[in-house]
Amino acid sequence: MNQTRVLFLSTDNAARSQMAEAFLNHLGEGRFEVHSAGLDPREVSPLAAQVMKERGVDISAQSTRGVIDYLGKMHFTYIITVCASADENCPVAFLTMGQREHWAFDDPAKFQGPDEEKLQKYRDVRDQVEFRIREFIAANEP
Repeated sequence: MNQTRVLFLSTDNAARSQMAEAFLNHLGEGRFEVHSAGLDPREVSPLAAQVMKERGVDISAQSTRGVIDYLGKMHFTYIITVCASADENCPVAFLTMGQREHWAFDDPAKFQGPDEEKLQKYRDVRDQVEFRIREFIAANEP
């Protein structure tokens, strides 16, 4: 089976792009080869892992990757940026590759407030990511 290769790109590869990668792997029924990377990768956010686990998807063991891990090594059918910084700073090498999309999601790590409100912000972003992934899968039906 010929899989559609997708890269989700964010600034730090700690939440939004990790969620998108995990949801597409989980919901895509093996039809996609999915990767994620960050321009400046950090560790996977514990709050992102927590809210994904609420959906039955465990990202706690996923590792973060830098965009340099993919430059010149893979060709992607889709490059999907999930934050403004990644969209603005997407490496030029990816601009000529496949179809480029930008899905703007708030960075839940930047939310300031009590712990329960922070957790709710992560849930809100998770739900938005899941919705977009479901739309993407529907649009790419065989």
